[in-house]
Amino acid sequence: MCSSIFYILLDFQCSEFVLSALNFTHFACSCRFEDETSMYVLLETKGEDSVLYTKDGTVDYLNNPANKLKTGNWKACFFIVATASLERLAYYGMSSNLLLYFTGELDQHSATASRNLSNWTGACYITPLFGAFLADGYIGKYWTIASSSILYAIGMALLTLSASAYGLLSSFFSTDVFDASEAQTVMCFTSLYLVALASGGIKACISAYGADQFDDDDKTEKKVKSSFFNWYYQMMNIGTLIAHSLIVWVQDYVSWIWGFGIPTLAMTVGVVSFFSGTWFYRNHKPAGSPLTRLFQVVVASVRKRRVNVPTDALLLYEIADANSTTVRSRKLNHTSNFSFFDKAAVETPSDHAKGSVNPWTLCTVTQIEELKSVLRLLPIWVTGIVFSSVRSQMDNLFVLQGSFMDTQVGKTSFKIPPASLGTFGTLSVIFWVPVYDQIIVPLARKLTGHPNGLTQLQRIGTGHFISIFSMLSAGILEVIRLEIVKRHGYYEIKPVPISIFWQVPQFLIIGCAEVFTLVGQMEFFYEQVPGSMKSLGSALRLTTIALGNYTSSLLVSIVIKVTTEDGGPGWIPDNLNYGQLQNFFWLLAALSGVNLAIFVVVAKWHTGPLG
Repeated sequence: MCSSIFYILLDFQCSEFVLSALNFTHFACSCRFEDETSMYVLLETKGEDSVLYTKDGTVDYLNNPANKLKTGNWKACFFIVATASLERLAYYGMSSNLLLYFTGELDQHSATASRNLSNWTGACYITPLFGAFLADGYIGKYWTIASSSILYAIGMALLTLSASAYGLLSSFFSTDVFDASEAQTVMCFTSLYLVALASGGIKACISAYGADQFDDDDKTEKKVKSSFFNWYYQMMNIGTLIAHSLIVWVQDYVSWIWGFGIPTLAMTVGVVSFFSGTWFYRNHKPAGSPLTRLFQVVVASVRKRRVNVPTDALLLYEIADANSTTVRSRKLNHTSNFSFFDKAAVETPSDHAKGSVNPWTLCTVTQIEELKSVLRLLPIWVTGIVFSSVRSQMDNLFVLQGSFMDTQVGKTSFKIPPASLGTFGTLSVIFWVPVYDQIIVPLARKLTGHPNGLTQLQRIGTGHFISIFSMLSAGILEVIRLEIVKRHGYYEIKPVPISIFWQVPQFLIIGCAEVFTLVGQMEFFYEQVPGSMKSLGSALRLTTIALGNYTSSLLVSIVIKVTTEDGGPGWIPDNLNYGQLQNFFWLLAALSGVNLAIFVVVAKWHTGPLG
């Protein structure tokens, strides 16, 4: 009995709760209880519901109010973070070396392979919008992650089969009758886009679902949530580290079947891990489609475009209840910007003509403020696209650049796969997360007085600034590499005798930038949307990665078209020794500089609607 009380003290580490628990201890230890349930009944009768249950409306797997002793917090996050880490291992174990798989196994040209990789990666980060739509509106985060994980594992298994498809099909069919290489390509991209579809459900929900395990109405748990995002990203990078090192080596020096098979196994274990934590999860009930509510505001505003908005915001339509009509969404106070949409809350006689209110003609102030909160995010959201374009080069043109460099490690016979250099980016993240959490935050807190040291926007902007130097580093290295080619006439030599480890600085810099920008975005997009739209907030963040990859693909297409018009090799030919890849890196550095300036302007303009 008393051990349960000590478990409470250990689990919450909250001074306010400790006082409450100690007051209860004297009484509880003097009583006899036949089971733990009897104690819970006593807690309820003694007015201790605030201690026993969460206040944010979460429920357990049986749809009962979530018990703080049995659900949520780090014990639930263990399974969620493990699933996320294994998914990252599977994703990067598959994607890190895809460029070389496309060029080597599928015989695609460098530029074509780069575009195909960017387009597929973009698809992986567009589908979270669909995943968020399902999770927030209909089936909840738990079932969205569960179903997506299973589909993800199936897609990975098909990709593994596609790696052996050429040999299998060639042995059964004549090349005059059946093109085995074409069949392999079709099977490969079918499985890849199946994974892209499945990843939408996981990416949109998994970080938000982890954050849901901490009660926003509990001061101690809310404080821990900020650290959760740091350590969540840290553990994801453990999976990425294994992918960039072990899995890539297997793909280059053992076989692609094993190289894809190991990530498939990892994803399967991830599925088991997620289901194993079912008993500990706190779940929010789906609140109906957030997109529908947003469109209702737009439609109602357009219908009432000729209606004048009263100067007194108290005259706008809002329900009398303390809570919003939307599940998990508190009532939001009126704000003055985007005032056109306030027309949707202006009551007219026709709104009540049929008794009940039509949400397509009359919306509450809270519903309008939900739309405004999303609109306020969009300028910050747009500035994330260029950063994602820069970051996407880690698995794209950085790998292509490395394939033309000496991969031998010292005087040994061991050669490091070009895609394995991404390990240094991951190590950089693993190094900077605890440094940021344990050193930078306390120091910044003393200087700024902000509880998190830096505001979310300051953290994001710092990452934007750092990322510029990654492109400068990559460009400088390419200038040096081409100078060696020119000096010694190594145009037809691959690799050029310059160590691939000179790429390490550009990977370390982009890894550092990630800790500031991507983790900052993760927390920012989660915090700045209402409770009923958390998955949508995460999905919006992820779409910047998608658009960043599409932007990279578009830039590559434009660069190739423009730079090859005179019949020359252009900036990114199949043989980079004849190209000018550094110019592409200069272009991204310049775009990043402009993007940083724009970010500073919009960050000053931004005001968080939720405090």
